[in-house]
Amino acid sequence: MPIEWNEEDKVFHLYNQKISYLIQIVHGKYPAHLYWGKRIQTLQPTLILPYKGRPFSPMTEPTDSKFSLDTLAQEYPAFGNGDFRSPAYQLRTKDGSTITEFVYDSHEITQGKPRLEGLPSAYVENNQEADTLVITLVDPVLAIGLDLIYTIYHDLDVITRSVSFEHRGSQKVEIHKCMSMSVDFLSSKWDWLQLHGTWARECHIERQPLNHGTQMISSARGASSHQHNPFIALLSKEATEEHGDVYGVSLVYSGNFQASIEVDPYETTRLAMGINPFDFIWLLMPGETFQTPEALMVYSPDGLGGMSRTFHKLLRTRVCRGIYRDRTRPILFNNWEATRFNFSEKKLKQLADAAANLGIELFVLDDGWFGHRDNDKTSLGDWDVNRKKLPHGLKGIAEYIQAKGMQFGLWVEPEMVSPDSELYRLHPDWCLHVPGRKRTLSRNQLVLDLSREDVCDWLIDTFTNVFTKAPISYVKWDMNRNMTEVGSAALPPERQKETAHRYMLGLYRILDTLTERFPEILFESCSGGGGRFDPGMLYYMPQTWTSDDTDAVERLKIQYGTSLVYPALTMGAHVSDVPNQQTGRNTPLQMRLYVAMAANLGFEMKVDQLTKEERVEIQKEIHFYKQIQDLVCFGDLFRLLSPFEGMDTAFMYVAPDKSKAVVFYYKVLATPNPPFYRLKLRGLDPQMKYQINNGGQAFYGDELMKIGITMPLVKSDYFSIIFLIQRLEKESLRF
Repeated sequence: MPIEWNEEDKVFHLYNQKISYLIQIVHGKYPAHLYWGKRIQTLQPTLILPYKGRPFSPMTEPTDSKFSLDTLAQEYPAFGNGDFRSPAYQLRTKDGSTITEFVYDSHEITQGKPRLEGLPSAYVENNQEADTLVITLVDPVLAIGLDLIYTIYHDLDVITRSVSFEHRGSQKVEIHKCMSMSVDFLSSKWDWLQLHGTWARECHIERQPLNHGTQMISSARGASSHQHNPFIALLSKEATEEHGDVYGVSLVYSGNFQASIEVDPYETTRLAMGINPFDFIWLLMPGETFQTPEALMVYSPDGLGGMSRTFHKLLRTRVCRGIYRDRTRPILFNNWEATRFNFSEKKLKQLADAAANLGIELFVLDDGWFGHRDNDKTSLGDWDVNRKKLPHGLKGIAEYIQAKGMQFGLWVEPEMVSPDSELYRLHPDWCLHVPGRKRTLSRNQLVLDLSREDVCDWLIDTFTNVFTKAPISYVKWDMNRNMTEVGSAALPPERQKETAHRYMLGLYRILDTLTERFPEILFESCSGGGGRFDPGMLYYMPQTWTSDDTDAVERLKIQYGTSLVYPALTMGAHVSDVPNQQTGRNTPLQMRLYVAMAANLGFEMKVDQLTKEERVEIQKEIHFYKQIQDLVCFGDLFRLLSPFEGMDTAFMYVAPDKSKAVVFYYKVLATPNPPFYRLKLRGLDPQMKYQINNGGQAFYGDELMKIGITMPLVKSDYFSIIFLIQRLEKESLRF
């Protein structure tokens, strides 16, 4: 069992073949962080936790003048009893006090991994995959228990953490802060990295050195957000794509979050992540429990690339679920950029005819099919088919599309309501709002109050009806605005600050129910693109629309940054018309195709107006994509050149057995009289021979990785090329 308890030293050792994580119960009370990193065999706690009295650091134990919580590396620190750094949690009692002292009470080590009630989380398929440690702390004054929950996977370099509060007392208590994880590193010689952005510019990489004090990213928008993905990493100064220590943390949560890094005067670095404490209070009554979301913690000694490949395998195989988890996705066409709201059944059939002739496998009907939805000012909430546009209903157009050999998909935006809708006129209190305050519109819509059980029940019933009206194989679940006036008519005053989190619990209940009822539907999450691209949504929907920006050049940065955490199998990528609707840029069809082919290929263009040459090119590339699709979706990713560091971008996907690989190379702008450039590959077997694009010459893997492939000299902007690398069987080095 890869969790050991040393009774004498009071040390827990969580380990697998590659990593170790050690915790010590200091003075029989306080969980202290000893180590997280490469696997070690044994450890002497005194080597890690030397004690020394510091000026202005309170003496925690009266018998030990050198010991203070203010300088102890802790696992889940409190505030008010000697530690002046940012706490991992804070409770408020009936008398107004926020002072707590949770101390060690007991622990339990079990095989497997328990589910988190009402929340998405990583999972196991059998109990032999992982082991779980629960350290129970108790505050005897409040009679509240606090469980620190750790799971370590045997074959993944991953530790998951979450926290559960159990009220065993008799008086109500408020939770004001509850991080899912906190780790104190005994060094500050780190860089930190985040994924920032906005609508149409998601997941841009930013790396900078740590400074003394607090560095933080967060969302208070009611969603994980375009602005900051719920991911953060610490990197050793020398860390690159291939080398160096990297510690990455991703939160399995789709709502308000906070990730903070604090460096104290003694160069200790505290990393914490969880629900954003801003505008959050949870009233915990006697007999109740509160469970935090789960944090996924990855350590890699092999740079950012090693971290990414671990996250990819974890998310793809032990967060995503359902029948599509291990399947490549159908190549789709979405009508939005071709028609917007202005379509008819006849127009859709024209597009379907053209799409089928290209080899497209799935036709998706986007916004505008319901109510009086001729623009974005009306009808969200009225989920009845617009018979003027679709006289034969969803079933009629779906059956036509199926007759063309394609599947049928549908766009919905269930979480929203238009003020101009029958639903809003009937239930004006069903949206998030505060009495006496205006109701702020965004995209001419309001947010339904999913903290209400009756609203959730209505949505479940409504979309159960929608999804049974036609043979639907795919659903794009959109969410096109963030929360304002966050209040609920169904909650009492003392619970109003629970609204945003209760909303997420309601959303998860809806998604859990609908995905169980319709396991054959491939659900794709969307929030104006990547505004809710997070592990919490992937638990229910194994694919996310990566960005509303379909410009090939911008997509290089968006998809490259997203790949730091999320595998290609989870990323939707479409080829659109030019000039691009987001940037006005004109890029060649080949580059648009090759950028989208590096993820889940789709089309969002006027396919019925293509030239003969364009149709032939698309048909050819769809045929080629089907040959490499398994590699892209299930291969190991190696990022070779970054779009954040120059005009060239390159990455490759390598089969797990190293038998083949596909390399994508893009040059945004041409250079006059350029030098030759050799692209060094990664991830191949150095002792095996490979062919490139079925050429006659063969190269050893070490040649391709140490010397590389010579890139062609081109005199044009927006150049792209794909190399297919195939291993020759029974060829190996002679030495």
